[in-house]
Amino acid sequence: MHPLPRIEAFSDDLTALRRDFHRHPEIGFQEHRTSARIAELLAGWGVEVTTGIGGTGVVGVLQGARPGRSIGLRADMDALPMDERTNLPYASVNEGVFHGCGHDGHVTMLLGAARYLAETRDFAGRAIFIFQPAEEGLGGARAMLADGLFDRFPCDELYGLHNSPYDTLGDLRIRPGVAQAGAAFFDIRIEGRGAHGAAPHMGRDPVAIGAALVAELQQIVSREVDPTHPAVVSVTRFQSGSAYNVIPDVAELAGTCRFLHASDEALIGARMQAICDGMALAHGVGITLDLRHVFSVLENDPGRVRDLIAVASEVMGEGARADAELTMGSEDMADLLAVVPGAFFNLGHGGSVPLHNPGFVFDDSVLPLGSSVFARLVERRGAAAS
Repeated sequence: MHPLPRIEAFSDDLTALRRDFHRHPEIGFQEHRTSARIAELLAGWGVEVTTGIGGTGVVGVLQGARPGRSIGLRADMDALPMDERTNLPYASVNEGVFHGCGHDGHVTMLLGAARYLAETRDFAGRAIFIFQPAEEGLGGARAMLADGLFDRFPCDELYGLHNSPYDTLGDLRIRPGVAQAGAAFFDIRIEGRGAHGAAPHMGRDPVAIGAALVAELQQIVSREVDPTHPAVVSVTRFQSGSAYNVIPDVAELAGTCRFLHASDEALIGARMQAICDGMALAHGVGITLDLRHVFSVLENDPGRVRDLIAVASEVMGEGARADAELTMGSEDMADLLAVVPGAFFNLGHGGSVPLHNPGFVFDDSVLPLGSSVFARLVERRGAAAS
């Protein structure tokens, strides 16, 4: 591993900055402190700053010393609505909000690249630094696109990263083509008829109907989706009732669907609706399904993946590899990559606690590596012929 010496020299500053973001997390579209701090730093380094894009999004533009291409770099800013249980001295001070996915690290790595490039200015073209709000299922990428992101800040190529406690420090992994699943979220409401727990025949029990509905939904993937097509339907919430001896009026279910083929999303949605309608008819209750497309399938441009590996190898050595496995996790940079060709990669770091766990700890030693890869992409790809 060979982080750029200048970035390595201010790595302590990056650690302090990342821990400050960690201590003050904000959920999607509420990243006001975070975006203000980003804008302040960029402006202080001489980067042209535009705020308020897609709500709380920030874009910085830095012109290089020579004509060239525009290279976009993207980081997500939002935290998760969950409690932190790390006991770190810089743990979240915002109750119920936690950077449990490492977006504080993503922001810091992009800021490190911006600082380096602003200091050196030894590159061709333009660097476009995109700080995106609301990645965690709230549509931040789509909000920035709707606000004219790439009309206002055209990019020839686009790159982003995600930290990975599942890979070793020094490993950069990416997959060309389809790499991450698309996703939909759903809510199901069952409106039955309440009764005494000792007299279920006098009601229409939404709990029993909901339990049967969960079992039926699981058979969509196992019996109706092509077994060569990875897909998931997961019910992740089931809420109903308030007393031991009361059959409630209502039960509510919620969850997610994941898919790698657009046709499977349509199939799953149609079957979910048919199952809900059939269960409602069979049991004489009302069942409503609200199914929302949230994430598109993420596809990495094969040419840009090759370019990324060539550039990242200067920093990561043999750790930069295009052999990542498909994942059913989703990422809304997919919407940005559908407009601008690019690549989204994972950067390994130390730790054994998974993402979205209340005990997740980000490894600050990866910060200069991520910043260096971002910076090298601008230096190498800005001067590229295509």
